[in-house]
Amino acid sequence: MDYKSAGVDIKAGEDSVNRIKPLVKETFNKNVLSQIGGFGGLYQVDLTLWKEPVLVSSADGVGTKIIIANLAGIYNTVGQDLVNHCVNDIFVQGAIPQYFLDYVGVGKLNPQVMEEIIWGFAKACKENEMALIGGEMAEMPGIYGQDDFDLAGTIVGMVEKKNIITGEEITQGDVILGFPSTGLHTNGYSLARKILFEKMNLQVDSLIPGMTETVAEAMLKIHKSYLPILREWACPDLIHGMAHITGGGIPGNLARVIPDNLTAEINCQSWELPPIFKILVEEGNIALDESYRAFNMGIGMIVVTSAEIAEEIKSKTDAIQIGFINEKINDLKVRMNY
Repeated sequence: MDYKSAGVDIKAGEDSVNRIKPLVKETFNKNVLSQIGGFGGLYQVDLTLWKEPVLVSSADGVGTKIIIANLAGIYNTVGQDLVNHCVNDIFVQGAIPQYFLDYVGVGKLNPQVMEEIIWGFAKACKENEMALIGGEMAEMPGIYGQDDFDLAGTIVGMVEKKNIITGEEITQGDVILGFPSTGLHTNGYSLARKILFEKMNLQVDSLIPGMTETVAEAMLKIHKSYLPILREWACPDLIHGMAHITGGGIPGNLARVIPDNLTAEINCQSWELPPIFKILVEEGNIALDESYRAFNMGIGMIVVTSAEIAEEIKSKTDAIQIGFINEKINDLKVRMNY
C-alpha cells in the first residue's frame, strides 16, 4: 500500500504549492522575512511606524457559501470573502491588517482548483495591503467528500493603543450610519439555500424570479471590505463604535458595542432592501425579526459617531443614516423599528 491508495496524493500537493507560490509572493512586503514553504511565517514589525502597537487577531470561515461555489464551479471568490470578512472583524476595533494565514481542507486535491482559491486569497490580501505569509492545504478523505472543501483564515492586525475603538465613547445623541453590503456576504446561506433550492426549486444557474441574476451570480458576490472606505476616521475620537454585520444581523452585532446605559434605535425604513433579501423574506415567509437576525438585510457595516463627523463621512462615502443613540429603553441595547 501507499499514501495515494489511501486517498492522499503527495504529488498533487506539491503541484498545488508550485502553482500558488507566485500568487503568494505578490502579497509580500518588506516586513516579510520568510520564504514560501517554511515551517512558519516571519513578519517583522516596523517600530518606526508604531509607538504603542497592540496586536489584534481573529479567525473565521465562510460557512456554507462554499456549497454554492462548489455547485457553480467558481472557486476564485470565496478566498476574497474570507479575507475581507476577517479584515472587517478586526477593523471595527481600529486595527489595520498586517498578515493573513489560510487553511484549505479538501477531500481530493485538485491543483487547478487550489490555485483559484489561493488566487482569491492573494487578491484580497493585496487589496487590503497585507501579506499572505503562510497556510495549510490538507487532503483528508473520509472527513471531506471527494469534491468537498472548506476554508478558514487567521488575520493579525495592529492598532495604536490610544486608537482602539471599543464603543465606550458612544453617547446619547450619536448618529448611526449604515454602509451597504454587496449581498449576503458570508452569513445566512443555510437558510438561503433552503429557500432557493428546496422551496423555489432553483439551480445554481437558474435566473432568480424578479431579478436579472442567476443564483450563483447573486449568492457569490464578494464580501465587501470596509477598510479602504473608513480608514481615515479609524480612531475613537471620530468613530465612537463600529459593528461588522455578520451572523446575528444588525441586532446581534450592534449590541456588542452599545454601552449598557444606552439603546441604539434603528429605522429599518431608512434604506431600500436589495432585491435578493426581499425575495428570500417573501419566498421563505420569514418573520421580520428573524430576517434581520439571519441576514444583514443590505447593511454590511455600522458606524456610530457624532452628528458632525457623520455628515463628513456621508459626504465622502455611500453611508446612510439608519438610526441614533437614545437613552436606555426597556433593557434593549438595540431596538429595531420596522
